[in-house]
Amino acid sequence: MTYLPYGKTANAPWSVEITPSLAGWTYSGLRIVDLTAAPVSFGTGEEELLVLPLAGSCTVTTPAETFVLAGRASVFDGPSDFAYIPISTDVTLQGAGRIALPSARATEIRPPRYVAAAEVPVEIRGAGQASRQVNNFCAPGVFDCHKLMAVEVLTPAGNWSSYPPHKHDTPNPGEAVLEEIYYFEVAGQGLGYQRVYSSERGHIDTLAEVSSGDVVLVPYGYHGPSMAAPGYDLYYLNVLAGPAEQRSMAFCDDPRHAWIRSSWDDQLIDPRLPFGRTP
Repeated sequence: MTYLPYGKTANAPWSVEITPSLAGWTYSGLRIVDLTAAPVSFGTGEEELLVLPLAGSCTVTTPAETFVLAGRASVFDGPSDFAYIPISTDVTLQGAGRIALPSARATEIRPPRYVAAAEVPVEIRGAGQASRQVNNFCAPGVFDCHKLMAVEVLTPAGNWSSYPPHKHDTPNPGEAVLEEIYYFEVAGQGLGYQRVYSSERGHIDTLAEVSSGDVVLVPYGYHGPSMAAPGYDLYYLNVLAGPAEQRSMAFCDDPRHAWIRSSWDDQLIDPRLPFGRTP
């Protein structure tokens, strides 16, 4: 099952818990926790992970480090600061807010680290009605870890992102093999849509109406577009990991739709971008 509505994977204290075993793959994972007064403690085990405030703030305590994350009011208020926690580490989270923990199974140890929101690169992609914003907080070449990659994508109401449709499922030149998670939030209790369809790797056919807290899994296949309904800005957190030693988010466009990229040359960037701050 590629579409997981909010609540389907809840497992206290996690409102969303996507493990590699639940997804039926090897590397990528995601947990969401709604912090209140009580602290939440856990061990990372064989997963490296990030502590990323979606709304609110928290303190992250490990045996070696304590990080205070200022966070943000919502995912539409610009990038957040975040912390990196390596494998085999005990962690306690305390604060108030909705916190994401994107993760990946890893074997190499990196030190715990803090990254300020101002250090997160913000990129504007596409143009016209395909304009969108990408917060590249854990992209290759931006942040060093062993397997994990994660970015945030914000799509203004009425626009399409993850477009043209693309895939990363076959070890071809210029294409990485990755397991990908889409976690969605929608402004104003609205809705959006996510498409995933077949590639040479196998059959898959998903067109899901998504709202806040929903998840779409992409084990293989072309994915996109991600469609923001008119009136409702769309956010998604992408979590990716795969077997390659070198982290890469390289993709292959669906050749039927690759021409779309050249159509952006004479179109303007949507003036509603960026969300939160100037790139």
